[in-house]
Amino acid sequence: MSDSAPIIRGVLVQVADTRLLLPNATIAEVLSYARPEPVEGAPDWLLGRIRWRGWRVPLVAFARFAGHLQEEAGFGSKVVVLKALGGDPRQPYFAVLTQGFPRLVTVTQQALRALPAEAGELPPGVLAQVMLNEDAAVVPDLPRLEREIRAVLAA
Repeated sequence: MSDSAPIIRGVLVQVADTRLLLPNATIAEVLSYARPEPVEGAPDWLLGRIRWRGWRVPLVAFARFAGHLQEEAGFGSKVVVLKALGGDPRQPYFAVLTQGFPRLVTVTQQALRALPAEAGELPPGVLAQVMLNEDAAVVPDLPRLEREIRAVLAA
């Protein structure tokens, strides 16, 4: 490995039947799951809002958003609070339902490779399907997810 190859700290987050690969810097906190306050008229992927540090943070079931399967909270479920990248001061955070704790990983150019999309097209909210060493994961489209959350909450 050359000295100029970028090294990024990331996290693998188990979500239903897949893992999300996220930059470590987007994670604000990991919490135990608590039933969220419902959002009237919201799609099934927006589970509701949780209270966190004075904020009412939208909680997303990413697997549902991406059309994978019906993701449910259960024993050992966690909530990962993420810093929103969209710059909306009214909604600087959102949360994702997970199974277990995120796992810290080192992402290098040599360790990461993109996989071809199944059936030629990626699920909604997914930028790429990747292999990080031996771990299959998806890179979520966080800006799209944030836009969808904002649209639902504005309705």
